Amino acid sequence: MDNLQSAVDTLVHSSNTLFLLLGAVMVLAMHAGFAFLEVGTVRQKNQVNALAKILSDFAVSTLAYFFIGYWISYGVSFLQPAAVLSADHGYVLVKFFFLLTFAAAIPAIISGGIAERARFAPQLCATVLIVAFIYPFFEGIVWNGNFGLQRWLASSFGASFHDFAGSVVVHAMGGWLALAAVLLLGPRNGRYREGRLVAYPPSSIPFLALGSWILIVGWFGFNVMSAQTLQGVSGLVAVNSLMAMVGGTVAALIVGRNDPGFLHNGPLAGLVAICAGSDLMHPIGALLTGIVAGALFVWCFTAAQVRWKIDDVLGVWPLHGLCGVWGGIACGIFGQTALGGLGGVSLISQVIGSGLGVLVALLGGFAVYGAIKLIIGLRLSQEQEYYGADLSIHKIGAVSQD
Repeated sequence: MDNLQSAVDTLVHSSNTLFLLLGAVMVLAMHAGFAFLEVGTVRQKNQVNALAKILSDFAVSTLAYFFIGYWISYGVSFLQPAAVLSADHGYVLVKFFFLLTFAAAIPAIISGGIAERARFAPQLCATVLIVAFIYPFFEGIVWNGNFGLQRWLASSFGASFHDFAGSVVVHAMGGWLALAAVLLLGPRNGRYREGRLVAYPPSSIPFLALGSWILIVGWFGFNVMSAQTLQGVSGLVAVNSLMAMVGGTVAALIVGRNDPGFLHNGPLAGLVAICAGSDLMHPIGALLTGIVAGALFVWCFTAAQVRWKIDDVLGVWPLHGLCGVWGGIACGIFGQTALGGLGGVSLISQVIGSGLGVLVALLGGFAVYGAIKLIIGLRLSQEQEYYGADLSIHKIGAVSQD
C-alpha cells in the first residue's frame, strides 16, 4: 500500500508540474504576440526597436523577479540547494516560471504605450524597478494574502478580492503604469498639429493580426492554467474565455466600424476583462463582459487620442488599464449566483481591490518614470525620433534598403 500511495503521489506531482509547465510555455509565447502587435502598429522605422524591447524586457524581468520580486510576493528565495528546489519534480520552480510570465507581461504592456519615443536603457531600468518591487507588492497582497487586506475584505464584506487570472493584478496594473509613463513622455512629435490629431496608420496589418492571434491562443494558457494544478482545471474557465473573446470581437467590429486595428484588439479587450471572473461566471455573463470590454476599448481609445490628447500608441491604457478594471468589477456582478455565477464574491470587495490596483500602479508609475525622467531622461531627442528608434538606437532598419 505504501508503494502504491508513493506511486500515486509521484504521478500527481509530476502531472501538476507538467501541467503548469505547459501553461508557462503558452504564456511565454504570448510575449511574441505582444511583440508583433507592437511591430504591426508602430511605423516601420520603429519595428526593430519593438522586437528588441520585448525580448530585452523579458530577460531583465526574469532576473528581477527571480532574485527579488518573487520573494517579495511569496516569501520564497531560490538561494537554496538544487536538491531542495527540485523536490516534487521541481513544482516550485515551474510555478515561479509560470508567474514570471505574468510579471514580465507588465513591461510588455507598457512598451506598447511608450513606443516610438522612449529611450531603450531607461525603459530597462524602469522594468527592473517595476518587476522587482511595484508589481510584486500588489501581487503579494492579492494572491498571497500579504498585509491582511484580503482577510479584512472577507470579514467586512463576506468575500475577499477575487482575481483568478489577473484582470487587475496583471492587466490593470500594466495599463495604469503605462498611463503614467505616457503622460510623462508626452505625445510623439507631429502627432498633434494646431490641436488636431495627425493620423499615424499601422505599418503592417498582417503583423498586427498575427500578434493578436498569438495572444488569443496563449491566453487560454494564461487563464485555464491559472488553476495551477490538474485537480483545479475547469472547462468553465476555457469556455468563459472563449465567450468573452468573441464578445469583445463582435463589439469592436460593430463599434469600430470594421476598422482592422479595433477588430484585432477587440478580442484582447474581452480576454483582459474575463481573467478575474473566468472561474465564476456563467458563459452568458462572460459574453456580456466581453461585449462591454470591446466597446469600452474602442470608445476610450478614440477619446484618449482625439479628445484627451493622450498619445498611447497601442492603446494599452484603455485595453489593459480600463478593461482590466472593468473585469475586476464585472467579476463582482456576473459572479453572483443571481446572475448565474458560482457566487462567493463581493461587489464591494471587487471595487476596493480594483481601485487599490489602480492607485498602486499610478503612484508607482509616476514614482519610477518620474525619477528616471529627472535623473537620466526618458525620451529620445527630436532628431532621434525623426529618424526612428531603429536607426537611432539599434543602427539597423527592419527592411533592407538595397
